[in-house]
This record gives sequence, structure tokens and C-alpha cells, in this order.
Amino acid sequence: MKKLLYIYIVLFTIATQAQIKDSLPNFNDEYFLIKEGDSLMIQLNEVTVLPKLKYKEKKDILYYYWLRKKVFKAYPYAVLASKRIDSVNARLDRIQSKRKKREYVKRVQKYLEEEMTAPLKKLTRTEGRILLKLIHRQTGRTAFDNVKELRSGWKAFWYNTTANVFKLSLKSEYKPETENEDYLIEDILQRGYIEDVIEYQAPKLDKDYTNIVSSGRGYVDVSEYKAMFAKIRKKRKRKQKKN
Repeated sequence: MKKLLYIYIVLFTIATQAQIKDSLPNFNDEYFLIKEGDSLMIQLNEVTVLPKLKYKEKKDILYYYWLRKKVFKAYPYAVLASKRIDSVNARLDRIQSKRKKREYVKRVQKYLEEEMTAPLKKLTRTEGRILLKLIHRQTGRTAFDNVKELRSGWKAFWYNTTANVFKLSLKSEYKPETENEDYLIEDILQRGYIEDVIEYQAPKLDKDYTNIVSSGRGYVDVSEYKAMFAKIRKKRKRKQKKN
């Protein structure tokens, strides 16, 4: 009843005010009124339209949305890493003493380890690989270079050596224009921004991301993941036979 009453009030207001003489439009505003043609043109915000996704077979949809889930899980950590690094660098610029800079970086590292270790341990190998690539995208530097700058080349070397044990590399670069997995990640991100399901943060790695995704014409190639899961299935079958 309240909604209906509100509608009546709005309609009554429009009807009574319709007799007031029109004022001349201000052409400096972001709209144009064409009175004689009875047309109204309003300048809208730019909207990105991406090609419709095209799959080789229906099963590929499952692989794409599997990867989408992985990207959405890793991306917030890359955004957080970028924010933290910016904050640390801003603080370091105000510290003159090298000794105090080292002490500050160690305190920040301890804090980040306490804050991030538990959730990062829950990432799968694929999510970890995606995260390292997205860190490069969001910070403009690889994880290796970030560690090297904030700590030392020696620390970066040993961290990378540890990552290699898990078949990961802190030197991972983000190349959506040439690498299929990176292209799929970027496709997922761009569509996520449009759908407003993930937070947008301007990447520091300067590339024409929208054009890269659009140039792919929506084709989805998930053969890499098909092969990966095929190997996993074979291993499971072998274990079952042995048992």
C-alpha cells in the first residue's frame, strides 16, 4: 500500500509540474535535449562488451568454471599483496636509517606471516601458481623481484628454491598475450569486473588487457587441464589396482 501511495504521489507531481515552462538546456552538461524531435540523449558510462565464450565441447565449460573458482580465490591475495607492498614502500621512503629500514621490513614480514600463512596454506598448487602470476600483474614485479627488493637476493633465491620443490616459481611472469593459461585468467578477471563479482584494482603491469581478451574472440582452450586431470585419473586407477 505504501509503494502504491508513493507511485501516486510521483505521478501527481509529474502531472502538476508538466505545465511549467521548459528552461533552456545547458549544453555544457553531460546531456543534450532535442525538444523538437522529442528526443533525449544522455551520456552514459563506458561499458566493456566481451565476446561470448565459445567451447569446443560442453565438458569444457566445467574446466573453465573450475579455473574461474581458482582465479577468484587467488586474486584477492594478489590485490592485498599490492596494497601491502605500496604501504611498505611508502613507509620506507620516510625512514632514513638503513638499520631501521631492515627492522621495519622484518616486523612487517613477521606480521604478514602471522596474517597470511594459514590461509595461503589452503591454496592448491594451481591456485599458488595463479597467485604468483597475479602478483606480477598487480605489483608490476614478480614475487622474486619483490622479495629481492624488500629483503635480499639471497632470501629471494632460497624462497624460490623452496617454491621449486612444489613445482612453483617466484619468477613466474604474467603473459596473457602469449600464454594460454594467462589468457584464460585474464578473461575470467575481465568478466568478473564487468559482473562486479571481484574487486577492481588497477594493475601495475601495463598491458591492454581488454584488447587482449577481445582479440581471443571468446575461444576457450582448456586442453591443458584436461590432460592434467587425465594423468590424475590414471594415477588413481593404478593405486586402486595395487590396493
